[in-house]
Amino acid sequence: MDALLMCGGRGTRLGGETEKPLRPVAGRPMVDRVLDALAESRVEATHAVVSPHATRTRERLAERASDSPSLSVVDAPGDGYVADLQFATDAVGADGAPLLTVAADLPLLNGAVVNAVLDAARAADRDSLTVCVPAARKRELGVSADATTEIGGREVVPAGINVVGTSSETERDDAGAVHLTDDARIAVNVNYPSDVRTAERLLERDTDHHTDR
Repeated sequence: MDALLMCGGRGTRLGGETEKPLRPVAGRPMVDRVLDALAESRVEATHAVVSPHATRTRERLAERASDSPSLSVVDAPGDGYVADLQFATDAVGADGAPLLTVAADLPLLNGAVVNAVLDAARAADRDSLTVCVPAARKRELGVSADATTEIGGREVVPAGINVVGTSSETERDDAGAVHLTDDARIAVNVNYPSDVRTAERLLERDTDHHTDR
């Protein structure tokens, strides 16, 4: 399965002049961390979707793509996440195959987490998979949760990683599967400076855990 890495946001809520995908988390830009996670996973190719709102991000990704045959850059118009996602889907030409969509603000992702989402999509046997995190988990971690919905009587927050179907049959049958997870590596998406601090704390804790082993 190919991946669309969405990295065209301005990141105004984070403050400062650094474009959101380039915002460092523990000394490394978020977009680089997500690219590394996708490279470690079973994703076959990554298409980084950029926009006029993130020109420096585009430059960095174009540089990385020049050294990686599995990475390409898609120049979307910057009309919003959903519009740019549809543009990129059409541009990639997936020929009806599902695509993994990943936001560039998930700095805790790694290959195993990405593979777990791919496995959940396969197990659901549907072209589309919506990944959600319980709102209570977000609050427990102390990270932002801008949009909540209710599924099965539980308040949940859509995550920044999903599988989308691209075939005409999928468009007619939009009742895709839902995957609910408590995994902090999916729950922590960075929108505010406080989210950066939370992500860095969890990365440090994970590093300490592996050091103690």
